[in-house]
Amino acid sequence: MATARTPQDATGTGGPKRVSRRVKGAEGTGRRVGTGRPGGRLRALGRALRFPVTGTARGIRRATHAHGAGESGLGKLIELHGVNGAGDVMITVALASTVFFSVPTDEARGRVALYLAITMAPFTLLAPVIGPLLDRVPHGRRAAMAGAMLARALLALVLSGAVVTGGIELYPAALGVLVASKAYGVVRSAVVPRLLPPAFSLVKANSRVTLGGLLATGIAAPIGAGLQQIGPRWPLYGAFAIFVTGMFLSFRLPPAVDSAKGEDVALLAADERHLHGPHRKEVKRPGLRTVGPAVTHALGANASIRCLSGFLIFFLAFLLREHPMTGQSAAVSLGIVGVAAGTGNALGTAVGAWLRSRAPEIIIVTVVACVLGAAITAAVFFGAVLVACLAAIAGFAQALAKLSLDALIQRDVPELVRTSAFARSETLLQTSWVLGGAIGIAMPLVGPLGLAVGAAVVAAGWLTTVRGLVVSARHRGARRARVA
Repeated sequence: MATARTPQDATGTGGPKRVSRRVKGAEGTGRRVGTGRPGGRLRALGRALRFPVTGTARGIRRATHAHGAGESGLGKLIELHGVNGAGDVMITVALASTVFFSVPTDEARGRVALYLAITMAPFTLLAPVIGPLLDRVPHGRRAAMAGAMLARALLALVLSGAVVTGGIELYPAALGVLVASKAYGVVRSAVVPRLLPPAFSLVKANSRVTLGGLLATGIAAPIGAGLQQIGPRWPLYGAFAIFVTGMFLSFRLPPAVDSAKGEDVALLAADERHLHGPHRKEVKRPGLRTVGPAVTHALGANASIRCLSGFLIFFLAFLLREHPMTGQSAAVSLGIVGVAAGTGNALGTAVGAWLRSRAPEIIIVTVVACVLGAAITAAVFFGAVLVACLAAIAGFAQALAKLSLDALIQRDVPELVRTSAFARSETLLQTSWVLGGAIGIAMPLVGPLGLAVGAAVVAAGWLTTVRGLVVSARHRGARRARVA
């Protein structure tokens, strides 16, 4: 009997055990079954080469789709906004190198002035109508975002020829890129409320989207600079590829983006007489009648900060090129200020997500006052460190004030007209940035004088809105106390 069971053990129970031990022993020596064949080695090499890309993609997907953002579709919008920021920075690198860095300072100033005259002056006229035009196509928001991406992709190809030949087509193409970029921004602001996860406030959602764009911009900027070293066309080729990708990503947004159920057209007004008096009669295109002064005062304060931002970008660009920081080149000086502004913007976005919607009026009043104090200090004690600090504080305040404005719109504007209010407020802020940039170009390159002008712009915005915002915050607190 014992001899009869021995063959079964060798081919049955005993056999597999010995085979298993041999496989385990092979693994212990670092060898995997099958890797000795050429096909197995190639597959392993392919997995190793793909891992940096696939691993990074999975990490990005986990971050953007966390806390319900994947189910609501907000994660896809965050990724789309990152693509948008990366494409815009590629075009910015190419144009800055062509219009600004490639010629002497005096000629560069003339070129940038011409650039503003041909591109941003018409944009100032076009920007106020972008929001109303997009209000008329609420059912085609995905198509509008895809169209903005496709337009910039095609214009990037036009610019790739213009940056080499110096042809006049550079300016209308740059205007088209600017208009398409702002059209995307307006539609994106209107889309966010449609994609809110259940546990998200609008401030938190906008913080996620903004941070996604900032991170993508930070990654794409050095890549664009590296492509610029190959040739002036290459950043624009990169922009073309990025925007084409964004076009396809636009159509991957949820169908809820194209829904206009319950929406109306917003008409911003600043006082009770305009909100309720003239609009009591039925009109063909009803306007926004229940916004209240808090939103419009907050919008005015944000416009002053956005105007300062545009001013600082252009004024400091020429000032630091002519008078760079001690011991640094013009490019390094501009890079230091740019990094300071970007860091402040990212920090303001993170703080805004943490504060959520607590006392947004007081937050706006406080951050604008901080910017005003920083601008006055930098004007009086002008120096490289204070200029960098002003850039960081301005970036911080711009991000936090914009998120607080979003919180006020969410709180005070009925859902019926909320998306339209977002579109129109975004248009006004972009127009303010253009105005600030024009002032920065016109200013003489005297540091204290320029920063004093910037401080005056912020002071005008703060003094005209602080009382209304504080009164609104007090009334809001009193209403909560009475309800309690």
